[in-house]
Amino acid sequence: MANRTDPSAKSIRGTNPQNLVEKILRSKIYQNTYWKEQCFGLTAETLVDKAMELDHLGGTHGGNRKPTPFICLVMKMLQIQPDKEIVVEFIKNEDYKYVRVLGAFYLRLTGTDIDVYRYLEPLYNDYRKLRRKLGDGQYALTHVDEVIDELLTKDYSCDIALPRIKKRLTIEAIGALEPRKSALEDDFEEEEEKEEDDQLMDTDVGAHEKDYYRGQSPTRERGRDRKRDSHRHRERDHEREYERDYERDRGRGRDRDRERDRDRERHREKDYRERERDRRDRERGSRRRSPSRSRSRSRDRDRDRDRKDRDHDGEERRRRHARDNSSSPRRGAAEPPKKKKEKEKKKDDGTDHPDPEIAEANRIRASLGMKPLKL
Repeated sequence: MANRTDPSAKSIRGTNPQNLVEKILRSKIYQNTYWKEQCFGLTAETLVDKAMELDHLGGTHGGNRKPTPFICLVMKMLQIQPDKEIVVEFIKNEDYKYVRVLGAFYLRLTGTDIDVYRYLEPLYNDYRKLRRKLGDGQYALTHVDEVIDELLTKDYSCDIALPRIKKRLTIEAIGALEPRKSALEDDFEEEEEKEEDDQLMDTDVGAHEKDYYRGQSPTRERGRDRKRDSHRHRERDHEREYERDYERDRGRGRDRDRERDRDRERHREKDYRERERDRRDRERGSRRRSPSRSRSRSRDRDRDRDRKDRDHDGEERRRRHARDNSSSPRRGAAEPPKKKKEKEKKKDDGTDHPDPEIAEANRIRASLGMKPLKL
């Protein structure tokens, strides 16, 4: 029940006002101690007291992304949806700067485009210092005008996605909003009037003439209107020049991409032509060297054939010589003397005696180592 939107609250941009905050951040706010203890039961009147106690602004911080009291009060304003007059009083409050920033932040989330520009642009003249809590828990110094510029120009602020608004030039074109008037414009006009008065006082002598020239003349009024219009349209011209420069840079980027693609195509064609030229040169060179290669190959074949023939003839000669040597015995061989000695032995043994009995007896005696019988 404590987290529900007020039943009398109206839908903002076609949805529940609390849905303007992302679900993750919304659940963290609901679980925060400050929300449970300090924001419970707050109304539009008692919310002012809590806003006066703020001493810094910010979204979430720390490792668990703990929400700050500032963002909790923004969530409470979305829940109870205070009247527009109360929010405008928050913004016009000059005593408490954090109350002013809180009202401006809420109006940026829920207000129309015309109300956002109408009530937030005058805060550009507020240069008071503010403390902002960063995501790592540290504090940083900022100013009110910087926060307002962030609300009008950025898409995110204090970890909340801001609704999109139309550009100021578009709203001025339809006549719903007057051109912005700078706070320094009055100072410029006063300086110009002083310079003109000093010049007129130097040139004029009589009091009547001085009073006359001090009066407003049509020419001076036209000059002032012209200068005022120039100041008003200066910012518009600046934004238009910025858009033109942006479009010009985009066109230059496209031209650079096209030039890069053309250079790549040229390099590819050049490499292809060089490869084709090298291939043709290699083919021509191979055709010129082919007769000499064939002649050298034929010479190598003839040499191999001659070498094989010579080797074959050498083998035949060696085989023939080996056969001749094996068929004819050498001179001075020792075989005949051996036969003679064997014959002599046979004769000495008496085994070759014509009488078989004597020859057998001699054979026995020879085996026993005895001399043969001699008969």
